[in-house]
Amino acid sequence: MDDDDVVPPAALVAAGTWQATMFIGAVTVILGIIVTAHPSGSLTVIAVLLGVLLIVSGIFQLIRAFDRAEQRRTWQGISGLLFIVVGVVMIRHLNLTVAAIGLLVGITWIVQGIAAIVAAFTGARDGAAWWGVFGVISLAAGIVVTAAPVTSVTVLAVLLGIWFIIMGVFEIALGFMVRHAVSARQGPASPWSAGHGAASA
Repeated sequence: MDDDDVVPPAALVAAGTWQATMFIGAVTVILGIIVTAHPSGSLTVIAVLLGVLLIVSGIFQLIRAFDRAEQRRTWQGISGLLFIVVGVVMIRHLNLTVAAIGLLVGITWIVQGIAAIVAAFTGARDGAAWWGVFGVISLAAGIVVTAAPVTSVTVLAVLLGIWFIIMGVFEIALGFMVRHAVSARQGPASPWSAGHGAASA
């Protein structure tokens, strides 16, 4: 077999890369549109998934509690029941779940902001001014989200959807660029395709 008969692996990878990139970009755009158009519905889906995840985790822990080889059977059983109860409550009371998600995000941002401000004043990190600004913004955003968790998380979902759309458009554009580069590299008659044709003849 002639070396020209073999398609270079790099060409195969490049040819598949643009298709995968455009597919991921299209999926990201669609997901962004759905989240932006229905932020509350998207948060509801997330809340349901979290509840289901807790229930499944609780069931697995209950199964482990019945294993005689398990050393912490009592704690496994208690935690399993607790996970199942919390999961059911999360699914039955989705508004509370969405509010809990908002509170978690807000508290995380508050802690992150305080840590950044402390680091800025103590000089523990380079670029103290930037860390100070980041800390103040994170702290303020955390307070706002904590004060109105449901509304704030809904707004965040819209912003996340818009971000998904932007990233998806960039992914699609990148896919077109990779496709153009592959076409330019291969040309009207690529060396390996020409060699393959000659060998076949």
